Amino acid sequence: MNFASDNWAGAAPAVMSALARHNTGFVPAYGTDPLTASVSRTFSDIFDREVSVYFVATGTAANALALTAYARPGGAIFCHRTAHIQLDECNCPEFMTGGGKLVGVDGAAGKITPEGLTDAMAGFPAGVVHHGQVASVSISQASECGTVYTLDEIAAIKDVCRTRSVPLHMDGARFANALVTLGCTPADMTWKAGVDVLSFGATKNGCWCAEAVVFFDPDAAREFEYFRKRGGHLFSKSRFVAAQFEGYFEDNGWLVTAAHANAMADGLAEGIRGLGGRTAWPVEANELFPILKRDRFKALQDAGAMLYEWPATDLPAGHAPTSDEVCLRMVTSFATTDADVAAFLKVLSETV
Repeated sequence: MNFASDNWAGAAPAVMSALARHNTGFVPAYGTDPLTASVSRTFSDIFDREVSVYFVATGTAANALALTAYARPGGAIFCHRTAHIQLDECNCPEFMTGGGKLVGVDGAAGKITPEGLTDAMAGFPAGVVHHGQVASVSISQASECGTVYTLDEIAAIKDVCRTRSVPLHMDGARFANALVTLGCTPADMTWKAGVDVLSFGATKNGCWCAEAVVFFDPDAAREFEYFRKRGGHLFSKSRFVAAQFEGYFEDNGWLVTAAHANAMADGLAEGIRGLGGRTAWPVEANELFPILKRDRFKALQDAGAMLYEWPATDLPAGHAPTSDEVCLRMVTSFATTDADVAAFLKVLSETV
């Protein structure tokens, strides 16, 4: 009953097989090997256009370096106030961008709105040196509340970006989970909707250590090699990151694992609601945030369930946790089983 994080899961069998398969012989280093070139072409195929792809070790590096490519003196980077880059990356984006200011934007269920973004940008009027410059906008797909931006919502945010001629970045730590929820193509959810640069996450969905920065305009990536090297994320043995992606994409396995994780989350949410609990936000990917009586939470912990208490903010009146309730975060993965879900719901049923 380990629902602490999809980061706790191991690597998918196809990924491990690919790593073993490519662990032979000698190949050029620093991303000049044939496998890295081949996987880079696979990314272009997946996104239905030529893209520039750069492997990095972590999602934090992907986000910070992607935003660095668009940094400006006195730059302001707009994101939801609960975004991962705002709360969980030790100010790395601000450090890497040379002092870029992260500006938190309000929005229900972890998502910013065009109206909220417009209002936040108004605090940085163009041409006023005292206030700095609007530099970029970042959205998380899926969000920190487990919700997913629709294609229309992404396009509407891009429209606001255009009013200030700034790029739209997508933190896709759970990109595949959001993609299968929307049932669209990777192109639909990114460049066709207006995304300029993507942090493509694979570690949470079955890779061992594989993240990528994807530029949909290769011209925008002209100096990115230098940012990546300076940031310490140029792999010498790049073929092993490429191997993970090869295994990840094999037979559309990355979408199969994401769909499985989402289905496990749906099953948990349905069972929790059927046993008198509720969820703080809609369950749209592989995260759910149940609200339970505190004694039920303790019983689950005592039975060995791994999950976290979570702050529930911006909930409508009557839906927020009461004094004897607690909001929890649960995350499913490719490794979550029906037995895990059944065991959790069995314990929960015994606390009714």
